[in-house]
Amino acid sequence: MQLVHKFSLKGVNVALDVNSGAVHVVDNIVYEVLDYFGEKSIEQIIDILGEKYASEDIVQAYGEIDELKEQGLLYSQDTYEHNETFVNRKPVVKAMCLNVAHDCNLKCVYCFASQGDFGGERKLMPLEVGKKALEYLVANSGSRRNLEVDFFGGEPLMNWDVVKALVAYGNEIAEPKDKNFRFTITTNGILLDDEKIDFINKYMKNVVLSLDGRKDINDNMRITWNDKGSYDTIVPKFKKLVESRGEKEYFIRGTFTRHNLDFAKDVEHFASEGFNITSMEPAVDEKMSDFALTEEDLPRIFEEYENLVDFYIDKKLENEKFTFFHFSIDLSQGPCVIKRLTGCGAGSEYICVTPEGDIYPCHQFVGNEKFKMGSILDSDVKLDRDLQLKFQNAHVYAKEACRECWAKFYCSGGCHANAYNFNGDILKPYSMACEMLKKRVECAIAIKAKQMLGGEADDQTA
Repeated sequence: MQLVHKFSLKGVNVALDVNSGAVHVVDNIVYEVLDYFGEKSIEQIIDILGEKYASEDIVQAYGEIDELKEQGLLYSQDTYEHNETFVNRKPVVKAMCLNVAHDCNLKCVYCFASQGDFGGERKLMPLEVGKKALEYLVANSGSRRNLEVDFFGGEPLMNWDVVKALVAYGNEIAEPKDKNFRFTITTNGILLDDEKIDFINKYMKNVVLSLDGRKDINDNMRITWNDKGSYDTIVPKFKKLVESRGEKEYFIRGTFTRHNLDFAKDVEHFASEGFNITSMEPAVDEKMSDFALTEEDLPRIFEEYENLVDFYIDKKLENEKFTFFHFSIDLSQGPCVIKRLTGCGAGSEYICVTPEGDIYPCHQFVGNEKFKMGSILDSDVKLDRDLQLKFQNAHVYAKEACRECWAKFYCSGGCHANAYNFNGDILKPYSMACEMLKKRVECAIAIKAKQMLGGEADDQTA
């Protein structure tokens, strides 16, 4: 299947060859000729566009497009679906979410985990459960050396002694097997102190800091159990952690809802507070609460992403370390194309373990017994093979909505949990997330194009 996606944004015309990943910044005439290339003859195209452009210019533009096609950089074929590496792939478990706390000291309004307990009993993971989970990951990771573990909740700092013990135990069992644990922790920051900051900065490869944005936005949604806002408590702690973290990875994770559709201002606020690496996630709520995003919000959301493009470019010129997660994009298909086809790997390469030792495809399926894959406490842990295969085969070619989508190699089929929660089927993507993703990709490509052109966008072709 041949796919070319074209769009015009922030003064640049872009033609994306979906299958090769080639991105072309084109002038106005090439941009318009693309509408008819392959469907009409050059003579017909001249008849259509002849009043607007000189015939010789149309012929030249047509020739440029045809040359790119011959080079495999436009209208290229999809060669991945039947690629031997993809067809015969044998996934191994290489990443794990450890829900060390089904409890939380905040009651965020939009929390998918029911304010930390995932709809069940509030409890903390015993050390032995965590140890068995790490042992399982080492034993079932095949030849994979680097193993990813995210300490998650609820709020993982509520089970801090277990987190520390598991880091030590993981490092102890990894070395004899030539493995390397790369630990991450996701925290709301309430319980951060000097000791925890020092430990996190020493042992955690990455840290995700949850903060929604400006003080009033954050405090409207991220509320303590005594109904107070959390901003004033956590921001000084986050600043201290980031300032002492050096060059190690971190990012501030914000959330936008119908209450802050001007979320570009929240990203700007993060930057003004010294946070260089940020993301801003849309709140997802299948119950359609008053904060939930709807399709009628999409034009406003798209406008805000475009506002972020301007801010991003200006901020990058001022501070090259500044990064907005959703505008970081790899423009080559590269060796990771199989990953692009299969997505996050939930249920096959990535699993989640609860405090009870139950295993789920990811943290967003926790509590739904239909998706329980086994128990880490079994003497011989066997994951539900049917569920494993179901998730392993939930790739872009298995999803009707994805097969012909120009963004499939950037989206990788979307979030399985959102698909199931909204459509009852992991093979039917949540359409609003698709539309937002496509807009973000266009914005990211436009940024790359403008940077390549030195900020100018005057009839240049690449």
